[in-house]
Amino acid sequence: MNKSIKKYIPADGLAGLRENFKADAISGFIVFLLALPLSLGIAKASAFPPVMGLLTAIIGGIFVSFIMGSRLTIKGPAAGLIVIVAGSVAEFGQGDDILGWKLALGAMVVAGVVQILFGVFKLGKLADFFPLSAIHGMLAAIGIIIIAKQIPVLLNDNPALGKGKGPLELLANIPNFIMNLDPKASLIGIVSLAIMMGWPYIKNKSIKMIPAPLVVLLFAIPCELFMHFKETEPAYALVKIGNFVDSLGLNASFDGISHTGIFVKYVIMFALVGSLESLLTVKAIDLMDPFKRKSDMNKDLIAVGIGNTFAAFLGGIPMISEVARSSSNVNNGAQTRWANFFHGVFILLFVLVASPVLEMIPNAALAAMLITVGVKLAHPKEFIHTFQIGKEQLAIFLVTIFFTLFEDLLVGIAAGIVLKMIIHLFNGTPISSFFKAPTLVSFEGNEYLVEIDKAAIFTNYLGVKRKLDAIPPGFNVTIDLKKTKLVDHSVMENLEHFKNDYEAHDNSTVQIVGLEDHTSLSDHPLSSRKNK
Repeated sequence: MNKSIKKYIPADGLAGLRENFKADAISGFIVFLLALPLSLGIAKASAFPPVMGLLTAIIGGIFVSFIMGSRLTIKGPAAGLIVIVAGSVAEFGQGDDILGWKLALGAMVVAGVVQILFGVFKLGKLADFFPLSAIHGMLAAIGIIIIAKQIPVLLNDNPALGKGKGPLELLANIPNFIMNLDPKASLIGIVSLAIMMGWPYIKNKSIKMIPAPLVVLLFAIPCELFMHFKETEPAYALVKIGNFVDSLGLNASFDGISHTGIFVKYVIMFALVGSLESLLTVKAIDLMDPFKRKSDMNKDLIAVGIGNTFAAFLGGIPMISEVARSSSNVNNGAQTRWANFFHGVFILLFVLVASPVLEMIPNAALAAMLITVGVKLAHPKEFIHTFQIGKEQLAIFLVTIFFTLFEDLLVGIAAGIVLKMIIHLFNGTPISSFFKAPTLVSFEGNEYLVEIDKAAIFTNYLGVKRKLDAIPPGFNVTIDLKKTKLVDHSVMENLEHFKNDYEAHDNSTVQIVGLEDHTSLSDHPLSSRKNK
């Protein structure tokens, strides 16, 4: 009998620290260079003191590393939550920023507890319930809002010009912002933006290893000193840090509960959007992990929830498993959770030793970094890719963006879900199968047969997933869809993920059959399929 060779998997815990100290420390340092300016910029764009972004990154690195369910993700402030955090400060504070901070922090504490409960009740599969086009539409809308809010900062206009304006109103006011731009700050902002946007196109691998935000700082800080920003520019031109320890006095207040509707809305948005972004990042990083380790989604949600609860009590903004920093972590050779730990340690040391350097950073440079994040979220290729999957997917994507821009994230994603359900009804999906797909699992010899009846759509996939996850590795699995009226894009993509994950085990295969009589709604291999 041939014995299979056991695959090498990096050790976890203290053994992993000893075994992979060099690789994880180097990756953690490189991620720290990326995370430091982004954490400052995200906090400032969220209408919080910039130092609170660093506090969250420190907690996400040093504390959450020990309890998270993933090995390679980086925990820290999220650009995707800027819109929610800034909105909560504005609604709770009504012009009083300190009151807005404290009441928003109270909602964040409760949202952190809700995230812990998501993990305890094993709702790590939450991301599989929401249609992918609605999620991508929500993220694209967040990108547009970030761009709209950061353009006046890039040009160093008076913050009062953009205060209280919605994203569409801000975009309409771009000519006014340009007319009132500050030449010095705009020069730094525009060059910084060019560096951020152009860096991915550099072909030299050695140069490309340097994080683009670090290059921006190496350009912007000397420019600020040369142009004498402190003496010649308004106070809002530069980052303000102050004393890090004194800043921890920004405590959460739960008086916001008296504003029941607002409080509940933001608790739901913090918990829901933060959890979705975290789960999607963990799934993406698992696919990038060279050792094909499987993260514990529920444990990771609990860890993020604990981190958010702790951070909010101390005044920090919410954290997630952040995709750009996590991708950089993998690409720079991280092996274990210790890379996340080291990134937090380096941020803490920098804040304690070199915080005066942070106050030399022009806000225009931070705005350039955030606009780049917004462009990535709302890039035209996202619209093109969604259209290629199917016209109905583009409709859901655009409706989600529209309602998010005109109202808020909850209304936007709800509108996307409702439209998708209407489209499913139009395509012949039985109402009885909207939340339950009859799924029969049978076993014979070395074969598992999974037969799905009526429809396989995003609203009933969790039940299907439970049965798929119960199949032990090492077998031949056939998923038969011939009895379905409709298989939507979200399910097609999730089944493809299941196939890839399952076949990572030895002697395991997955076949998806029964689509011969279905009509594909586009040429995309994972488009929705409707039974003829």
